Amino acid sequence: MIYLKTPEDIEKMRAACMLVSRTLGEIAKWVTPGVTTHKIDSIAREFISDNGGRAACLGYGGFPGAVCCEVNEVVVHGFPSNYSLREGDIIGTDVVVELDGFHGDMCYTFPVGEITDEVYNLCRTTKESLYVGIEACKEGHRLGDISNAIQTYCEKRGYSVVREMCGHGIGKKMHESPEVPNYGRRGTGPIIRNGMCLAIEPMINLGSKNIIIEKDGWTCRTRDRKPSAHYEHTIAVIDGKAEILTSFEPVYEVIQDRFI
Repeated sequence: MIYLKTPEDIEKMRAACMLVSRTLGEIAKWVTPGVTTHKIDSIAREFISDNGGRAACLGYGGFPGAVCCEVNEVVVHGFPSNYSLREGDIIGTDVVVELDGFHGDMCYTFPVGEITDEVYNLCRTTKESLYVGIEACKEGHRLGDISNAIQTYCEKRGYSVVREMCGHGIGKKMHESPEVPNYGRRGTGPIIRNGMCLAIEPMINLGSKNIIIEKDGWTCRTRDRKPSAHYEHTIAVIDGKAEILTSFEPVYEVIQDRFI
C-alpha cells in the first residue's frame, strides 16, 4: 500500500531530511585519504544522536553501521570497516535518519582527493540523472517515467544501470511502497499523486550492470569490479511536482570546488 502524506507529515519529513543533509555535510569534513570508513560511521552516529535523531540503518536487519559505505566498486550496503580511504577512491555514503517518527534518506558519492576523469564523469552523470528523474516526477504521470528518464540519460552516455537495487517510498518507515527502479518503460507503474514521498537513488556502473552480493549477505558490488556511483534525494510530491526535501548544500559548503 502506498501511504500519502499530509502536509503535517511532510513538515516532519522535511525536518528529518534536513538532519540527514547536515549529517552528510559533517561526513564531508572527514572524507580524505587515510580516514577509515569506521571513523566516518562513528562521526555520523555521534552527529545524528547529538541532534536528537536516530541512525535508522544501525541494526536494521542486522546491519552494523549508521552509514552504508560504498567504496569504488561497492554499489550499496557496504559495511563500515578499518579500510583507510586512498587517493583516487570514491565513496558513497548512504544515510537514513529518523526524527520525530519520520525518515529522511540521502546519499552522496565523494571523490577522495584527485580522481580520474573517467570516474569523475561517471559520478557527474549519475548525479545529473538523479535530477533528471526528479524532474520526471509529476502528479498524474507514472513511476515508470522516473525510471525511464534515469535509464535513458545514463545509457545514452555509455553507463549501465543496476537492476536489482532501487529507490522506494519513505515516511514513517525507511522503506515503504512503491519501489522506484532506475530502469523501465514510460507510462508504466503506479500513478504519481500529491502526498507521495519517495527516495530516488540512481546506482550507475562504469562497466557491466551485473552485481554480486558478498558472503556477508549485505555488501553489493559490481561483478567486474569497476566503479559504481550512487546519489539520492528524498522528495515529496506537492502541488503536482516533486519538491526535494534533502539538500546537497551542506556538502557543497564543505568540499566547495571539489564537488562533482
